[in-house]
Amino acid sequence: MAEVVANTGVSKDSGYLYYLGKDGNVWRTKMARGGKKTGGGPEMVASAGVTREDGFLYYIDKGGNVARSPMARGRK
Repeated sequence: MAEVVANTGVSKDSGYLYYLGKDGNVWRTKMARGGKKTGGGPEMVASAGVTREDGFLYYIDKGGNVARSPMARGRK
């Protein structure tokens, strides 16, 4: 059900959270584990230039690309 919106090919490192920022680019930040502080702020990893549409969930897939899938609303 997911469709790839932008091919970025970002290689994911363990210990980091990758996400699509409000500006449409791929960002990463260090994850907090076991009460330890995070190091530094977010850093831009790739320029994707994605514009978001309502009703879709945007994420970074296993291949490092920006993908989207329709949000589940109103379960029956």
